[in-house]
Amino acid sequence: MSETTQDQQEHRSGFASFVGRPNAGKSTLTNALVGSKVAITSDKPQTTRTVVRGIVHRPDAQLVLVDTPGLHRPRTLLGERLNDLVTSTWAEVDVVAVCFPSNEKIGPGDRFIVGELAKVRRTTKIAVATKTDLASPERIGEHLLAIQALGQETGTDWAEIVPVSATAGDQVGLLADLLVGMLPEGPQLYPDGELTDSPEEVLVAELVREAALDGVRDELPHSIAVVVEEMGLREGRSEGKPLLDIHANLYVERDSQKGIMIGRKGARLRQVGTAARAQIEAMLGTPVYLDLHVKVAKDWQRDPRQLRKLGF
Repeated sequence: MSETTQDQQEHRSGFASFVGRPNAGKSTLTNALVGSKVAITSDKPQTTRTVVRGIVHRPDAQLVLVDTPGLHRPRTLLGERLNDLVTSTWAEVDVVAVCFPSNEKIGPGDRFIVGELAKVRRTTKIAVATKTDLASPERIGEHLLAIQALGQETGTDWAEIVPVSATAGDQVGLLADLLVGMLPEGPQLYPDGELTDSPEEVLVAELVREAALDGVRDELPHSIAVVVEEMGLREGRSEGKPLLDIHANLYVERDSQKGIMIGRKGARLRQVGTAARAQIEAMLGTPVYLDLHVKVAKDWQRDPRQLRKLGF
């Protein structure tokens, strides 16, 4: 290609969505591509609830990543709403990338997702074998063949099948190039420097929720919702010494869960506050005063009124 035609190359912009069963590495991949922590990552499935968009800025393109909740067979009203959110997102994006963790065999959950995705006709579909740092070369080879076979079984035409490790940084750049190549030509959709279009309150709530889920592996199911009630710079501070006041409520479903969340003499809640504050300060670049309270919203995952109040 001559230099002149390279200069005339069109700018591309569009949306890509990572999907996969819970804990397939979608959020970690979003963060690796954007280069900043925008989607929460947790070793527990079902932690992403809002559609967090990470934005990849390049001279030749702007790639907007839409991170959806993991699709699963719903057991609650919240589950049904999350699934509806996923399928409506698929129809609107330019590319859907399905994540299959390389350290696990393809299972019924993956078949369910790819079967649902096969119904979305016009969107380009690629398969990403994630977490390759956790699998041997032989295992990765078998995994790629299994992904190909699943595509044939479901009538899904994979435009690409790419092995990637977001943690080790392997092939993340290649994946970005492939995704950009599948976007339509178009202008920038967001200003330079923006990494996400989620309001800061949403990101703060997600970071608090991530800290709250960490370390309560089995005692507490995913019945934690976080609502930031107030957030603003403290008045009367000099510009050189700002302090951001954040007041947030953590909602659980039962009194027994409230006890677990607060911990003995408040120790657990203090830990959550310390961990969340460090993450929020790193993201916003401002010292933070974080005030957390735990409240009970009885069976909120099954109650339409409570779901609305908690933002679902």
